[in-house]
Amino acid sequence: MFKVVVFDAYGTLFDVYSIGALAEQLFPGHGAALSAAWRDKQIEYTRLTTMSDPRGANGSQYYQPFQQLTAASLRYCCKRLGLNLGAAEEIRLMQQYEKLTPFAENLGVLKTLHERSIKTAILSNGSPAMLAGAVNNAGMAPYLDKVITVDSVRLFKTSPECYDLVLKQFPVRPDEVLFVSSNAWDALGGTWFGFKTLWVNRQGLPFEEIGPRPTYTGSNLEEVLRVI
Repeated sequence: MFKVVVFDAYGTLFDVYSIGALAEQLFPGHGAALSAAWRDKQIEYTRLTTMSDPRGANGSQYYQPFQQLTAASLRYCCKRLGLNLGAAEEIRLMQQYEKLTPFAENLGVLKTLHERSIKTAILSNGSPAMLAGAVNNAGMAPYLDKVITVDSVRLFKTSPECYDLVLKQFPVRPDEVLFVSSNAWDALGGTWFGFKTLWVNRQGLPFEEIGPRPTYTGSNLEEVLRVI
């Protein structure tokens, strides 16, 4: 039914809020608030840089790699929360992005897809070095055929040019791709592009109030195996 299963990285394969443990260690009493605000500002910056000019052949003139936007959003959030972020603390928190905790079922799901000879990939806003560190740390590299980042188009999801990168890597039609994301806005973007989509709703949240529903919904990544 599907020739390729493509996964979002942050929030889908890796728990971005697991960084809160280190944030709490560095800023006692503020770890959860910082990790939540940091993630929201990070996504806001990707949209701001993508949407703020008429894009040309080389993407947005305001594009900055995800790693830079992640550092900038960390600095902003620390200022907003009144936290004294020194150089050492920034380095430690940024390095933690390469050690994000993977969700427990993910490696088993990837291994099963690999055993069934189904192609797998990541499509992420993340910078190549950030993704490579997280993938290798989680032991996922042998079970992924491609790790695709948006760097080459200098735009961020949900720009259709980002989803089109999958079709440039695999000779498939959009409806032969199962795109898996825990971010409702990302699942919606993938659906609009023409992918079949699986929204991994880990937190029991309502779906977006605009656009079509995802093709499938599940509470964790094991739903992928039920779908295929």
